[in-house]
Amino acid sequence: MTENLGQPGWMAATATQAVMVALEDAGGMGCARFVGGCVRNTLLGAPVEDVDIATTLTPEAVTAAVRGAGLKAVPTGIEHGTVTAISEGRPYEITTLRQDVSTDGRRAVVAFTTDWTEDAGRRDFTLNALYAGTDGAILDPIGGGIEDARAGRIIFVGEPERRIEEDYLRILRFFRFLAWYGKGEPDERALLACAALKEGLGQLAAERVSKELLKLLAAPDPQASVALMDEAGVLAMILPAAPDLARLAAVDSADPLLRLAALLPDEPELGADLAGRLRLSNAERDRLTMALDSAATPSPEPAAVRRAVHRFGGQTVADRARLAGLDGAVAKLAESWEAPDLPVTGEDALAAGAAGPAVGVALRAVEAWWAEADFPDDREAALAKLREAIAS
Repeated sequence: MTENLGQPGWMAATATQAVMVALEDAGGMGCARFVGGCVRNTLLGAPVEDVDIATTLTPEAVTAAVRGAGLKAVPTGIEHGTVTAISEGRPYEITTLRQDVSTDGRRAVVAFTTDWTEDAGRRDFTLNALYAGTDGAILDPIGGGIEDARAGRIIFVGEPERRIEEDYLRILRFFRFLAWYGKGEPDERALLACAALKEGLGQLAAERVSKELLKLLAAPDPQASVALMDEAGVLAMILPAAPDLARLAAVDSADPLLRLAALLPDEPELGADLAGRLRLSNAERDRLTMALDSAATPSPEPAAVRRAVHRFGGQTVADRARLAGLDGAVAKLAESWEAPDLPVTGEDALAAGAAGPAVGVALRAVEAWWAEADFPDDREAALAKLREAIAS
């Protein structure tokens, strides 16, 4: 009996139906099927974020069909057969069935096909080589994909070594899917292949590596998968120091960037180096670097937390609190508290007789007193301290 997804909300949505009707009007019933994550996640009862579609239509035919239906078509990966349709503001990636002609471990030269089994044969894992028609019926051309998905088995399509040599990013994808969907013992052949071919990660663009690594660390519980990465020598290809697996296990946060920080020693320069090598954004680089500054670790008393926030910023203090294993209330206070404005200004200092560099010196003295006093909203007391600072 054919497995059937039924009609989940994402499939029945008018935006989705509009795309599929456009394709089937051009190529006939069955020329397009949903593929990959939307099928896998629906089968497993997991949320669906992106809806991808595979089709026997050429990219040119897809573009004409989509535009002919009054929808927007964007050639997002036309050289690999991918056109993105925009329906009701939602993107749908539509990719022509294809087979790899040649690969270099980073990118592939592809040829288009109309054979669903050929298309499935070039995909990474059996649980991702699943297709579903508009009637919900699942097509499993390779065989075993449905069972592997339900059993939590992350199995490469065909020979693991060949799949990895086609794109070395699949090493990280193996551990990412293991973290998100894996159950029981991991596939031994896959692990051995990942360990043997790990040097190939050095060929990949840094942005691809960082994106995949952060997706892995965003899993509900990535600890076991990260530990396997370490055992296989894969983690050493990415991190600048031996990973702190114990701190990863202890950190109370599902934030992938904080989990990355947990793996590193408290050395900001290592964080800056890793951020550079992974081509993280400036904001991610700054957060990672500051999270590894032990000087920003607050004492748990509320007043001390507020002083630390005033000095280092709420995000940094919250990160440090979590990395140090402090009570969760400390991080919550750091995230929620905002330092008020100093009750006196440079104009007040000038009016009190300060001039030139003495203005800044006096204000810093008042600010130090004000922070130590837990930020009182007392302008008169602050003015008195300002005059005292100027006089001294």
